[in-house]
Amino acid sequence: MTEKLSLPLAHKSLIPLAVGSKTSLGHTNGNVLAGDIGGTKTNLALYEYKDGHLFLVKQKSYRTKNHSSLLEIIEDFEIEEMAKIDSICFGVAGPITKGKVHGTNFPWRIDTKKLIKALHLKSIFLINDMQANAYGLAALEEKDLDHLKYGSKIEGNAVIISPGTGLGEAGLFWDGSAYHPFATEGGHCDFSPRNDFDLEIWKYFQQKYGHVSWERLLSGQGICDTYQLIRNVSGEKETDAFKAKMAKEDPAAVITKTALEGSDVVCRETLDLFVRFLAIETSQLALKFKATGGIYIGGGIMPKIIKGMNREVFTDNFMQSGRMNSLLQMVPVDVILNDNTALMGAAYYAAMNLE
Repeated sequence: MTEKLSLPLAHKSLIPLAVGSKTSLGHTNGNVLAGDIGGTKTNLALYEYKDGHLFLVKQKSYRTKNHSSLLEIIEDFEIEEMAKIDSICFGVAGPITKGKVHGTNFPWRIDTKKLIKALHLKSIFLINDMQANAYGLAALEEKDLDHLKYGSKIEGNAVIISPGTGLGEAGLFWDGSAYHPFATEGGHCDFSPRNDFDLEIWKYFQQKYGHVSWERLLSGQGICDTYQLIRNVSGEKETDAFKAKMAKEDPAAVITKTALEGSDVVCRETLDLFVRFLAIETSQLALKFKATGGIYIGGGIMPKIIKGMNREVFTDNFMQSGRMNSLLQMVPVDVILNDNTALMGAAYYAAMNLE
């Protein structure tokens, strides 16, 4: 065992959570398998749950699109005796219906009944990856958060939004003593332009994709597409060195890293536009959910840019809702720095369902 992970209510959590009617982890000990299945990476971890703590036994990461199924990855993970697993939960990037899901940004179909049969288990819990992210908030400490905007810390609903390979969004309903996470597919709602340049962006994306959702802009691919549009409009040429980097490395990562270095004006404008759009959609969620309990920004992009991005671009565009600005002023916004949040959330959910 290499790591001890404390989960509530074994200690005082920053975010008290409930699974159904349960508001504590209970006293049953056992082994838990957790998974975070996304468009880019699939992470699996085996934990031992004992006396209110989860102990990490084994963890491994896979490139999702290098594998043909979740079952293939589970088999590669090589658990000596699946019969000793007492509870399993997978957080999956996609809409789950009756224990089935087709990945939004990867080609698999996952069916819990087929997995149960193949692995000779009693049950498997399948939840949306954003629900898993929300449950993972319970395992975070202050060091795992970067305070992007301070608020009034008024008890109430909360929201999590995660730009990465795609754009995930979830709500956390506050019942007066604990949060109840629930999934949404809000990232696929329509992007709405606010000015003439936004309209040109919408036209560009509409011609390329047809439907222009927030995910089209607030994702790794969205950064690449926005960059290309701005590059075309500006007429600024790419250097040979930059072209070589873009061809060899992840283009979105190259664009954001170059923006933070300040060595290319088009990259910087692309990053500022990404931050502006994230602020707008985040504030819309704050209003729709009346999220006085706070907004948490997860995903793989923000932890990489938070230290060097222009925070004023975010705060200025977050506070753009007229008569509701007084409400938005109350809402704290935190960036999640721990990239294992969804995996820990799946482990938390599995541990809550130990029998």
